[in-house]
Amino acid sequence: QVQLVESGGGLVQAGGSLRLSCAASGSIFSNYAMGWFRQVQGKELEFVASISRSGNTTSYGNSVKGRFTIYRDNAKNTVYLQMNSLKSEDTAVYYCAGDFGGNVGSDRNHYERWGQGTQVTVTV
Repeated sequence: QVQLVESGGGLVQAGGSLRLSCAASGSIFSNYAMGWFRQVQGKELEFVASISRSGNTTSYGNSVKGRFTIYRDNAKNTVYLQMNSLKSEDTAVYYCAGDFGGNVGSDRNHYERWGQGTQVTVTV
């Protein structure tokens, strides 16, 4: 099994950029498709982005298409979320998750391992 730790969250102005990282340990990282989700207090968990085991295929939620990019470096056991043109509605806790043997996907139930989350706050 894999352990996941997110980092890179913080406070940023609307229109600005931020890059989140998710470091993996404890298993073979390339065996896992990876995803990013986010959650506002009191609201449903929302799919943000996912990436295949090789990194060749990606998928994005409609609200972030054209603004966010997911990519991975299997040699560094790390997946990233580059966030550009940030809006106030992007404010949330962001979680990374791993799907053993999986492909890209937006369904939270396909992901077995989850990080602790990192807060992103976008100010107007």
